[in-house]
Amino acid sequence: MSITPILQFGTSRFLQAHVDLFISEAMQQDQAIGPITVVQSSGDVERARRLAALAHPDGYGVRIEGLVDGKPVRQETTVTSVIRTMSTTTDWDEIGRIFVEEVEIVLSNTGDQGYFAKPADEKRTYDQAMSFPAKLALLLEKRLLAGGKPLQIMPTELIAGNGRVLRQHVLTNARRHSDALADWIASDVLFVNSLVDRIVSEPLEPAGAVAEPYALWAIERSDGLKAPCTHPSVQIVDDLGPIERRKLYILNLGHTYLVGRWLQSDRQAQYVRDLMADPVARADLEQLYREEVLPVFRAVGDMEAEAYVATTLDRFANPYLAHKLADIAQNHSQKLERRILAFMDWAKANGTAVDQPCLEQVLKSFA
Repeated sequence: MSITPILQFGTSRFLQAHVDLFISEAMQQDQAIGPITVVQSSGDVERARRLAALAHPDGYGVRIEGLVDGKPVRQETTVTSVIRTMSTTTDWDEIGRIFVEEVEIVLSNTGDQGYFAKPADEKRTYDQAMSFPAKLALLLEKRLLAGGKPLQIMPTELIAGNGRVLRQHVLTNARRHSDALADWIASDVLFVNSLVDRIVSEPLEPAGAVAEPYALWAIERSDGLKAPCTHPSVQIVDDLGPIERRKLYILNLGHTYLVGRWLQSDRQAQYVRDLMADPVARADLEQLYREEVLPVFRAVGDMEAEAYVATTLDRFANPYLAHKLADIAQNHSQKLERRILAFMDWAKANGTAVDQPCLEQVLKSFA
């Protein structure tokens, strides 16, 4: 079996059309550190066929569909970076061996619930019911006992400061085992903050996915950082803050604003693309960005925000993307608070005197 320097926890279609695709394309140019072993950590036996298909010798397909500069793009590619798949339910011992002997970088995307502590975390030996950080602490203990080679861990969960957050959870679990383990993790294991951005709309069978053309993996620079690959969609940046704000206060804010207007309407539209095909709805969103959002970004010196708005409008108008408004409307009140109210508070904190009547109206409608 070929050595895999990258161990990935998570089998989502997002990872298939994002990180795994980037590494596959970089491997073709000898610009990646090597192939991937994918680990399913949920224990979902019904996904076994899909898990096996990820490592098929012929690879799996990813279909890219959308708009770039207003023009349609449709292309297909094959991902061959995944050469081995396992499950924490059935392959824990072998995962431990790989973790100790082969791995240089650990990737993860374990979903919204992945970091939550579980009662099983208190146990001293492995239990499938453990949280991801608890499982990771046990694997790190194996590595320490085998000599303790340094390691880099790169979560991609949509959590601000995801590397820092995961590190704290892992250290909490490590201290249950020994101070020596916690001390080694603190000194020799690098947890990296990153931000991922791509809309992946639907799965392909038996593996693969449909995704938009836009893709970004922004990785925060830190001492000792090793990039898993060199790729046009991978950026090493000094500060993730500006990128996080653009995504939250332009892309996510725009989605929530559209849904706010939609909830006040007859709701005949089903997808984001339907609203973008309506001249009135699109003009309303463009005016919002032009008059209530971009002036704030300009005031703080973000000169990339305008280009990001143009790209966002293309992404929303993607004629191939089945992005349901009803899905975006879930937890709408919380999204209003995190995306719109927080943006308005940020604008005030920066002394940006901009009238924001449209944003205020959407907030008042759901007060």
